[in-house]
Amino acid sequence: MSTASSRPWLTADAHARLAAELAALQREPDLDEGAGEHDRLDRRQHRQARIRQLQDLLQNAVVGEDPPDDGIAEPGMVLTVRYDDGGAETFLLAARDEVGGGLEVYSPDSPLGRALHGAKPGEQREYEVPSGALVRVTLVEAYPYGRYRNDG
Repeated sequence: MSTASSRPWLTADAHARLAAELAALQREPDLDEGAGEHDRLDRRQHRQARIRQLQDLLQNAVVGEDPPDDGIAEPGMVLTVRYDDGGAETFLLAARDEVGGGLEVYSPDSPLGRALHGAKPGEQREYEVPSGALVRVTLVEAYPYGRYRNDG
């Protein structure tokens, strides 16, 4: 059984948008008369994969429930981080299908998301980028998305 922290986090708006996408995909006919057999099969496979992905996401998601306002990085939190090179970034840690209301969204399954999960303000973590280099990042602040939305 999954715990709330390992489940994808979505706003109510994102959940509704994804549910509408799923319904539209499920209503689409399998035949595309203007395409060849290979193209029809390819499109059908992609559509079926997206349907399964959406069904899983919607069934398992934590919807609109803010995590505790305890400063600990987890899905549903807005994180501000500082990189060792001096750069800083603020983003929402949530499912990639989320729309962050003006914020960049990073998945908890991304290298940065995995590195920061459970971090407290002031903690430094490292993660590997595709080139193989290690990047150090410090969590400056973490607070629930609902607070960002209400303040923003």
